[in-house]
Amino acid sequence: MNANGRTTAFLIDLDGTMYAGNTPIPHAAAFVDRLRELALPFLFVTNNSSRTPEAVASHLREMGIAAEPGEVVTSSQATARYVLERGRGRRVYAIGEDGLKRALAEAGLELVEDEPDFVVQGIDRDFSYRKLEAAVRFIAAGAEYVLTNPDRLLPSDGKLVPGAGAISGSIREALWVEPTVIGKPSDRIMRFALERLSADADVWAVGDNPATDIGAGVAAGLRTALVLTGIATPDNAAEAIAAAGVTPDLVCGSLLELLERLKLGRQG
Repeated sequence: MNANGRTTAFLIDLDGTMYAGNTPIPHAAAFVDRLRELALPFLFVTNNSSRTPEAVASHLREMGIAAEPGEVVTSSQATARYVLERGRGRRVYAIGEDGLKRALAEAGLELVEDEPDFVVQGIDRDFSYRKLEAAVRFIAAGAEYVLTNPDRLLPSDGKLVPGAGAISGSIREALWVEPTVIGKPSDRIMRFALERLSADADVWAVGDNPATDIGAGVAAGLRTALVLTGIATPDNAAEAIAAAGVTPDLVCGSLLELLERLKLGRQG
């Protein structure tokens, strides 16, 4: 319990917060273990649309971070929920990878190659001119354009690679159309995660990116903690926060420091 007598809960970013590519962030495993010891509710919330929750949990476990598929919320899952609740049809043209297509299918949506009600786009490392042409044609004909997440670049084992937002740029430029964005910094993915969390708690959004992780937390009305282990670092934190235009409630050098600042660390 915190000072208000309420449980503290966490929505935790992954890349840059729990791991960097295939390398665990220092103290990530200990942070999760401590939340479990204290029985504090938490979920991992990721903009990554390419992996299934099972694949994400497996990746975390490979790095020594305890995780189960039910503790993972992806932008693909939140996107599928959004499309299903729109009530304007179930036919979807999907530009994306296994995680996105499986989430859409598991929600009862129909993946089609023509006359869709929605064009849903995430990261797709097999993106082609044919897919671009089809997306433009379908959106121009009235399909709603939904983007899993707007990340233009992604960190990957020490380098930056194009993300879903980079692909989206070609579609937006062709039609001068803006998609409905589901992932961070939108509050849509956070509200979806809060439903899954099902906890009467003070919820902290924890992440390394002021623009996406902290922006989404602020948009959803959550407390926010920026950890300087990924996009934001001790060297660029002030500049990154200013550029994002949002101010986190806490700025911590590590996840261990976050536990200590919230008085959740081991005593003695």
